[in-house]
Amino acid sequence: MPVSDYLVRIISKNGKVRALACLTTELVNELCRRHDTWPTASAALGRALTGGALFGALLKTGQRVALKFEGNGPLQKILVEGDSNGAVRGCVGAPHVHLPEKNGKLDVAGALGRAGFLTVTKDLSLKEPYRGTVQLFSSEIAEDLALYLTESEQIPSAVGLGVYVEPDNSVAAAGGFLIQALPPADDVAVDTLMERIAKLPPISELLRNGSKPEELLALLFADIPYDILERRALAFDCSCSRQKIERVLFSLGREELSDMLEKQEQVTVNCEFCRESYIFDRKALELLLQELTDTASSK
Repeated sequence: MPVSDYLVRIISKNGKVRALACLTTELVNELCRRHDTWPTASAALGRALTGGALFGALLKTGQRVALKFEGNGPLQKILVEGDSNGAVRGCVGAPHVHLPEKNGKLDVAGALGRAGFLTVTKDLSLKEPYRGTVQLFSSEIAEDLALYLTESEQIPSAVGLGVYVEPDNSVAAAGGFLIQALPPADDVAVDTLMERIAKLPPISELLRNGSKPEELLALLFADIPYDILERRALAFDCSCSRQKIERVLFSLGREELSDMLEKQEQVTVNCEFCRESYIFDRKALELLLQELTDTASSK
């Protein structure tokens, strides 16, 4: 049995560096299967999903984060949502993308496109969500997330992400880490960590060979004392439901619903994130239309 996905959070004994590492193989496999992604798209989506899991773990209870990568490459966009409880979902604009390898690796940057933007939206349970946007730096996902944290949130950060896609297009391993320097900065520890990150073997290979999140952190923090703060489960989870889709159809208005009834025997709506199909037959559409009519007449 494969190891279930989970995340580990640590902090240095002096409280000046915090880090997270996670394993996301199962949830990445599940979403790549649902979206029928080809290898390069699988690697891109897998990295973004792992980033979403790491960003979600930085939030307080009940908060959510959305990552939107938009580029000028064939992949078009990647959307990922994560929350404080370890739930992650996501999708790509064009799942059937596979490019020739570049330097022996899947060309994620070429698939996403060198020019574009990363937008991070946080639902912090306030009146308005927080939103920050940065230009794509390398389009490799990890460096773009680190740049966002460093520039938009003013927290010096390093992010490492890895996805190993097998020849049969299954995902053999996925995961990553996020390290942040907290004020006042421990320059010696930061320099040591940066040197180790530069020398670290590819994360995808470490995970494929059996390394766990704890072992990734132990490699990086070899002689830097730290405490483990928590371990939390991660999983693919979609918040869609028939009731929510009904509300979407309801919002179309009487004219458009009436037009649907005239032209179609049934309407199928697919969730963008999980690809679940919701079917509404004539009777269901007629009930929605009647509800719209009753609502309008009661005003």
